[in-house]
Amino acid sequence: MEICPKCGLPQPACVCEQIVKSSQRIQVSTDKKRYGKIVTIVSGFDKEINVKKIAKAMKNQLACGGTYKDQTIELQGNHTKKIKDILVKLGFEEESIA
Repeated sequence: MEICPKCGLPQPACVCEQIVKSSQRIQVSTDKKRYGKIVTIVSGFDKEINVKKIAKAMKNQLACGGTYKDQTIELQGNHTKKIKDILVKLGFEEESIA
């Protein structure tokens, strides 16, 4: 079994990601792309956060397409009202989401 180098716990019990999630400053905004299409941009994730996993969970819950790159998630459509609830369910602090 692998041991986490940061917290010293076994990988399944590692708490590093939960600690990092509580200290995030996440910004949610919208942007207009080509042909007037609107995308929701979620940014401000730390390097330790698995953005790929979060992007996949958001796309599944919102039933939309999207991508992630450079610690930023782009979702197709305007989802600013629903993003906060999803991020709280994923373990982020409500006060850290702007």
